[in-house]
Amino acid sequence: MDETTYYQHAKAAFRKVEEALDALGNDAVDFERAGDVLTITFPGGKKCVLNTQRPTRQLWLAADAKGWHFVLDASTGLWVDEKGTGVELYAQMSEIVRAHVGSPLSY
Repeated sequence: MDETTYYQHAKAAFRKVEEALDALGNDAVDFERAGDVLTITFPGGKKCVLNTQRPTRQLWLAADAKGWHFVLDASTGLWVDEKGTGVELYAQMSEIVRAHVGSPLSY
């Protein structure tokens, strides 16, 4: 995948996550996007970070002392864990948010 295609898919993924976070309401979480980094702050101060990794054409997610590296599956259009574990970006983000605020993300 070339840089332009990767960046288009990455931007779309960030938008999708931001829209789902917006739908939770203002009191559930705080989030801020600075360039290619989306930082989510949960009540109590814990954080979740989603960022691009352009050299590897991946999206990286970190939360709760864990990390995931997602690659775009061209056949499905989904961002899936590079290790082949079946973990999918939007499902993992939803689970992280649910664990911290009691409500999953709806996409």
